[in-house]
Amino acid sequence: MYSQNQVVLAVGSNVGDRLKNIQSVLENIHCEVGTVIKVSKLYESPSWGFDSAPFYNCALLIHSTFSALEILAKVLVMETKLGRIRSGVEGYQARIIDVDLIAFNEEIIDFEHLVVPHPLMQERLFVLLPMEDLNFDWKHPVLDKTVNELIVSCKDKSQCNAILKLIAPLDKIQLEHFNYIAIEGNIGAGKTTLTTKISEDFNAKTVLERFADNPFLPKFYEDQNRYAFPLEMSFLADRFQQISDDLGQFDLFKDFIIADYHIFKSLIFAKITLSEDEYRLYRKLFEIIYKEMPKPDLYLYLYQNTNRLLENIKQRGRDYEQEIPAEYLEKINKGYLDYIQSHPDLNVLIIDVSNRDFVLKQKDYIFILDEIQKKTNKTLSF
Repeated sequence: MYSQNQVVLAVGSNVGDRLKNIQSVLENIHCEVGTVIKVSKLYESPSWGFDSAPFYNCALLIHSTFSALEILAKVLVMETKLGRIRSGVEGYQARIIDVDLIAFNEEIIDFEHLVVPHPLMQERLFVLLPMEDLNFDWKHPVLDKTVNELIVSCKDKSQCNAILKLIAPLDKIQLEHFNYIAIEGNIGAGKTTLTTKISEDFNAKTVLERFADNPFLPKFYEDQNRYAFPLEMSFLADRFQQISDDLGQFDLFKDFIIADYHIFKSLIFAKITLSEDEYRLYRKLFEIIYKEMPKPDLYLYLYQNTNRLLENIKQRGRDYEQEIPAEYLEKINKGYLDYIQSHPDLNVLIIDVSNRDFVLKQKDYIFILDEIQKKTNKTLSF
């Protein structure tokens, strides 16, 4: 089950430098609309429905958190930005760029200015052949046919020839060099959201912390002195069990493992919440367990300033978190940074996301991926 929408876009151009136009669209969509997961081969075909120069066409599979109408609005702005001029004249016309929303998950959408699946897709080989290249599990929700079945029944006999292999922007990010990535950060920093997005975009197995099932957590925020020790012990036991199980089970169909926590956070939080005597006992138990834990190939720490953390915590609306004081968050941040500084052998990447929103702003998400790739390049160079 995807938390992002799986969207297919068809891109065409028959004016000017057609290849450059197509490549510009790929980069713009990747940075503004959604992560371009796959790109078809580039096809050349005659103009359809009118007499003009032949088109270059391709199809894109993207992951996006935006709705279909939001994607349409962004695409229209992008077309104008890249030089398309809509004359208002009825009928088909030559165009520097054309982007159509073909499929949105397997949903049926019927608005005045947007119908999905595209109502003419089954009649156009220049849409179907590129879409087949994307090789993903999709069936037309109205016609109840796969893309291959639509091609077989298509009456369009025009020439549509593959002429070039295109590279998806995501192919430039090579996370498969890591077997195990841990994403860490303070309360409300966006660890789980980023972990989930990356896992969907890069076919990774996720290990997500099961904090919501901990019965001591709401009690801890009401009475920290009483419930701190049982809370930290239960978290430690659960994290150890989860990481041992999930990292020990090889998944043939996933490229790597990504987790939204690293078990060392147990010691960071325990140092803040426990009394001195409790902490000494806790640390002895932790060190026994920590020796048995695999270390991440990449440790990504999402730093956010305290004010932004408090805003995020308020926005996500968990009742038991609403009274968390700023001082507590600052202690946690300090604990993480002290840990990072005291472990020079750890392959650490710190990204300040205080002024970034990698959920609502695609370019901020791409910024994080680019920073990870820079770190990857440095890691591989040693």
